[in-house]
Amino acid sequence: MTTQPLATGDPLRLGPYRLLGVLGEGGMGKVYVGRDGDGAPAAVKVLRPELAHDRHLAQRFVREADMARAVTSPGVARVLGAQTDGGRPWIAAEFLAGPTLDEAVRAYGPLDGPAVRALAARLARTLHDIHAAGLIHRDLKPANIVLTSTGPRIIDFGIARPEHGLTLTTTGQIPVTPGYGAPEQVLGQRVGPASDVFSLGAVLAYAASGRRAFDGAHVAAVQYEVVHGTADLSRVPPELRESITPCLAKDPAHRPRPPQVAEAFAPPKGADRAWRKGPLADDIKRRETATKRLTAPADTAVPTTPSRRRFLTGAAVGVAVLGAGGGAGAWWLSRGGEKSATADVPAAVGAPEAAVVALKHSQGGQPPAARGGAHDVCAPGA
Repeated sequence: MTTQPLATGDPLRLGPYRLLGVLGEGGMGKVYVGRDGDGAPAAVKVLRPELAHDRHLAQRFVREADMARAVTSPGVARVLGAQTDGGRPWIAAEFLAGPTLDEAVRAYGPLDGPAVRALAARLARTLHDIHAAGLIHRDLKPANIVLTSTGPRIIDFGIARPEHGLTLTTTGQIPVTPGYGAPEQVLGQRVGPASDVFSLGAVLAYAASGRRAFDGAHVAAVQYEVVHGTADLSRVPPELRESITPCLAKDPAHRPRPPQVAEAFAPPKGADRAWRKGPLADDIKRRETATKRLTAPADTAVPTTPSRRRFLTGAAVGVAVLGAGGGAGAWWLSRGGEKSATADVPAAVGAPEAAVVALKHSQGGQPPAARGGAHDVCAPGA
């Protein structure tokens, strides 16, 4: 997980969430990682302050919160809370520790056949739940699918709409990510559940081959291929190609429904091992661990500065060993910059018993008695 520190102007708290870092940002706002009073992490999406007074964007932000709340499927990131009236609008969603499908394919290559089947079945069931709630996601793509230890989850309902809704954008705007939006979306026509199925087919083609089914030198070329061209499935294994091809039909009426997609891909037993074992699973575990460390309450986190007790203890020991050999401090200061992870003072070192006894039995106003005579600290064996 790559988290950037909070910058000047970033809020420190929104509602019950204390913000800890920046997960990402775009033209409309930022996404922060936050922690509630119980220590549970959340992804908090915030509209930029300069845009909060834009009625159109504010309405879109409110709609996103409403759309996401309406879906209770285990395959989506749950909405935990939101503030859309007054102040700075924000939405808090379940924090998902794991790479996006796009990141996973770029880092580890295409998924194998069983993993693609497991991915397809899970996403198809989730789309069925979304459609059952009367919504269309409208922007299903690899970057909007997070692979977690419990399986893939769909995120970002930013342009989701009711099933009866028309295109969200105005003339000249790109409705969805090029290469993943259905032909009817590109043409600005009425969008239905079948549009999400087309996007699912494009996602599965990418997961199985590592390349987009529709590509081109520029956006217009990609969109032309979506509407008029043929999907490039040459690198998709033949056994998967047969099930992906129907999803990419130009005519929405010829595409299968999500339950049919889930049945066609029917993953074998243990097909979800991709996010339980192997490099991808290790990546997910690292991100889970990093999230726990980042959101750990302050009283349980490893301190980055020395406590008063630790500093005073270190200082007292330092006084005791100075008489025995002042070279210890110089050695620590010249170790190439290495420092303790928990303090800016050297780690405690056992003091020679003779030195401690000399301090203990010295009389007030008198120097401690020498024990064993002076030694040349530079002499061999000293």
